Amino acid sequence: MRVDLFDFTLPPERIALRPARPRDAAKMLLVPSEGPFGDHGVRDLPRLLTPGDVLVFNDTRVIPAQLEGYRGAARIGATLHKRVDLRRWQAFVRNAKRLKPGDPIVFPAGVEALAEARHDDGSWTLFFPGDEPVEVLLERAGTMPLPPYIAGKRATDEADRSDYQTMFAAKDGAVAAPTAALHFTPELLAALAAAGIGHETLTLHVGAGTFLPVKAEDTDDHAMHAEWGTIDAATADRLNAVRAAGRRVIAVGTTSLRLLESAAGEDKVIRPFEGDTSIFITPGYRFRAIDGLMTNFHLPKSTLFMLVSALMGLDRMQAAYAHAIAAEYRFYSYGDSSLLLP
Repeated sequence: MRVDLFDFTLPPERIALRPARPRDAAKMLLVPSEGPFGDHGVRDLPRLLTPGDVLVFNDTRVIPAQLEGYRGAARIGATLHKRVDLRRWQAFVRNAKRLKPGDPIVFPAGVEALAEARHDDGSWTLFFPGDEPVEVLLERAGTMPLPPYIAGKRATDEADRSDYQTMFAAKDGAVAAPTAALHFTPELLAALAAAGIGHETLTLHVGAGTFLPVKAEDTDDHAMHAEWGTIDAATADRLNAVRAAGRRVIAVGTTSLRLLESAAGEDKVIRPFEGDTSIFITPGYRFRAIDGLMTNFHLPKSTLFMLVSALMGLDRMQAAYAHAIAAEYRFYSYGDSSLLLP
């Protein structure tokens, strides 16, 4: 499909630079398969779902993967986006033309990395010498890797250390938050449980590639970035039992959805999964593992807007986004939410 079919005009003032406070005070647009859209709040979720439904959250934890340093006198910026092994990370590098293999990059707080190898996509493998875990080094020298549409408008600050982390964050490895779950609080989770709505967790370490623009003119020519994820056998069994009983599995966020779909076969059975996925979901895709999606509002011509258009239909999502813009919903990572029920 032509990428320009997924374009729309978003007024800059609709981009949220801070999250709602409290988190569950955000607005939420209900998008059913047909009929009028519903203007709600995230706190309405318990009554918008059905007892027996199960929400699936991503329990990845965002690491402070944005680094600013120097190679000699040249300023170098690095955004780690995928772990290679215990001491190596693949990174997008700013001012990479000043690097050659073997060059040391000096970051704050005594942290150093070696530019080990350049890849065809322009990224680099960085090697962090020493005995301290890389995660410890990042906590000392790194900052939270806010998306460019936020970081380009304001500086990262201490509030982002908690704001850009979900209540489910448990497993280090993401360099972007699974933002749909940023709206959840212990109080909302308790209200959902009281309404008979369960939840499960899986892990997908979100990469910085999620923010890369689609440069191709046709979706067939776009190469999707890979991200590492895992679903254990017990979780897969419980989710399969939910659907077998005629109840719904609702993915919270496109990251949860992409991993569930990667783990499901043509028979619509979710199986244990561990490894990389580069699944790219566009209109025409037949969903196997989910019955709905809670997600924030996405960028024009992005792979994520293509995904929600695959779930609900392109015309339906263009109409939903036009409604959201007119009703002054807040967009992107720190913005409001939508509940898509095909």
